[in-house]
Amino acid sequence: MRLVFMGTPHFVVPVLDSLLNAPQVEVVGVYTPPDRPQGRGQNPDMTPVKQYALERGLPLFQPASLRPEPVRAALASLAPEVIVVAAYGRLLPPPVLALPAHGCLNLHPSLLPRYRGPSPVVTALLEGLEVTGVTLMRLDEGMDTGPIIAQREYPVPQGATAESLTGELFQLGAELLLTCLLPWVRGELTPQPQDDALATVTRKVERADGAADWHRPAVELERCQRAFTPWPGLFTSWQGKLLKLLEVVALPAAAAGGGQAGTVVSLPDAEIPVGVVTGAGILGLRQVQLEGRRPTTAPEFLRGFPKFLGAAL
Repeated sequence: MRLVFMGTPHFVVPVLDSLLNAPQVEVVGVYTPPDRPQGRGQNPDMTPVKQYALERGLPLFQPASLRPEPVRAALASLAPEVIVVAAYGRLLPPPVLALPAHGCLNLHPSLLPRYRGPSPVVTALLEGLEVTGVTLMRLDEGMDTGPIIAQREYPVPQGATAESLTGELFQLGAELLLTCLLPWVRGELTPQPQDDALATVTRKVERADGAADWHRPAVELERCQRAFTPWPGLFTSWQGKLLKLLEVVALPAAAAGGGQAGTVVSLPDAEIPVGVVTGAGILGLRQVQLEGRRPTTAPEFLRGFPKFLGAAL
């Protein structure tokens, strides 16, 4: 089976790796976005999928778009029987969708039709979902609207972040893909249309989403910290500087003496000696990072900045 893989971040490298080791599968091309300039020197930064493809000597393609005719012709020349897409970051135009005989398959880290769109894992964590999962679907022209080939549920681990959970879901997706790929090509699986009435759509995360709103309950702010790891993180400001809240825990209001939302208070726990009053409960701080300084535990931070206690954030 001639197969083309399209993907971008490190989360999906295990999917590509599993395809390379799959029986009766030949990866004839890898597509990933063009390198982006990074840092002060604006040096080109390759995607993790590109780095892996180069290490394995795989045919690599980095078009800015799949719409130009020469790009589509180059793809067609690979004669793929199926295209597998995993966090590629681009919609496939109709001529590409129609190219492979067995269609374009996509791994999506949610149980569709719930959480379509760009931020399914972040949204699942923000909403406190206890069980999520991964979906293998056939792509159509919509945003995650195609028929479902298979799904697998996955309990959300306690303390999971968007980074850790996304990696686990794509690892599960790799296993699901290998289970279904050959039966799909043999015509043994029938995709089921999604129920649009049950659909929810996520939005792209912005940096401003990470700004702590101290009027929200502590449990929601803890979810934000996990959902926005690694980016944009949960943060606030103190004395005109950015303060990143790297590790937090929601505590009941009884853990401190109360006060206005955003007030820094002392806590009786030696490991969590400081917290912030929220709209409901206390957000205990385990690890923080002040702008221009290294990450520190809360006890270390208080030793260096004792005036932090009582501050209004």
